[in-house]
This record gives sequence, C-alpha cells and structure tokens, in this order.
Amino acid sequence: MAEIERLIKSYLPMSEASFLLLFCLQQENHGYGIMQQVQELTESRVAMGAGTVYTILYKMENDGLIEVTRTFERRKLYKITPVGEAILEKETERIRQLARIADQRELVGAQ
Repeated sequence: MAEIERLIKSYLPMSEASFLLLFCLQQENHGYGIMQQVQELTESRVAMGAGTVYTILYKMENDGLIEVTRTFERRKLYKITPVGEAILEKETERIRQLARIADQRELVGAQ
C-alpha cells in the first residue's frame, strides 16, 4: 500500500497529457492510437506529439501504471493496470473538486 501512496504523491496533480494518456488506456491502445484519441476527445485542442506520448508511456510502464498487453507489427499495445486505475480515480476526484469550485465562482459572480 505504501508504494501506491508514493506513486499517487508523485503523479498528482497530473499534467493534462498524462491524464489524457492514462484515460485513453482504459481500453487497449498503442501510441499512435492514443495520439488520435486525444485529438478526438479534446476536439483538436490538444495534439500530443510522439515524443510526449512515448516518454509518458515509458515512465508509466516503469512505474506500473500501465502494461504492455501484446505486440504486433512493431506496435506495443498498452492498457491501464489497477495501480493506474487508482491514480486515475484520484486525479478525476481532484479535477471534479476544481470544477465544483469553478461552479461556485460562477454563482458568486452572478449575484
């Protein structure tokens, strides 16, 4: 359990790129597929380059947040692990809290 807590502290708050990448790996995917999915999810607001994607994949794989599920045609397919799920959930909670705070600001500003 101490290892998960250490990882949570080292990853949170997550960069937008790390969050989106981990989010995309709730389903098996490869690097190029992640780049395409991020662009689709963000309506082209975020375009992740190969260097960014593969650097994050390498770090997250080494830390146990994701794992290679299989390899085909020189492509590695990755998927989130239970440790990655726990970190993604914590970050999602943090983002939701920020959204609630932002909503309160709008209410205060409207008065």
